[in-house]
Order: sequence, then structure tokens, then C-alpha cells
Amino acid sequence: MALIVDTGVLYGAYDTRDASHVACAALLTGSPDVVTIPAPVLLELEWLLASRRRGEAFLTLLDAIETGAVEIADLIVADYVRARELCRRYRDLPLGFVDAAVVAVAERYEEDTIATIDHRHFGVVRPRHVASFALVP
Repeated sequence: MALIVDTGVLYGAYDTRDASHVACAALLTGSPDVVTIPAPVLLELEWLLASRRRGEAFLTLLDAIETGAVEIADLIVADYVRARELCRRYRDLPLGFVDAAVVAVAERYEEDTIATIDHRHFGVVRPRHVASFALVP
């Protein structure tokens, strides 16, 4: 099983000053599932950490990827198609591409849980394979 992780949880886990740091770090370190990051999340996280002068934290994540502690889910064509569908359907939120890609990967992996602090977006989106996502932490 995979724990599909959104940007906010990663940011919270890697920035010790973040209000959600303890909960996010505990979720990632305590998960029995493979921590899986959709590739667009990685780019968004790098931008956030760098813009807040936390670039060293991103290097720690790259170390975790290298050792296999974290998996990157590259998007396939079907994920881009689904992300476009989601962006159109939920444009009033608005649902951005990165969040749509997280949903697409969760659907492809048939996972019903997303690690996110963004309940506003992910609480509204209706996945294809389950009635709704369980959102953690």
C-alpha cells in the first residue's frame, strides 16, 4: 500500500517551525505504507522550502528518495488526462494542477487515503474509485 502525500504534509514535516510539524512528521515516520509523492508535489515543495529559506530540508528529502525511504510517482499520460478533467470540473474551487495530480495518482494506485492538510480542496473532490478520500493527519 502507498500513502499518497500532498505538499502541505511534506512541508509541515520538513519545516520544524510549521504549526503542523509534529503531526505531519509523525504521520510520515509512523506510516506502515510506502510514502509516495506525486512528482508535481516534489517541485511545489522545493519552491516552497526554497522561498522560505528551508532549502536544506529539501536536500534531506532527496536523501530519503535516494535511499528508497520515499517513492516518487511519476505521472503517466492517463494522470495528465484525469488532472485536466479534475481541473475543469472543480475550477470554481479552484483546484490546481498539483492537487489534481495527487488525486489522479491516488486513483491510479486505488488508494482511499491522502495525506494532506488541505481539506478544503481534497474534501470536495469525488474520486472515481471510492465515495470520498480519507484525509490524514
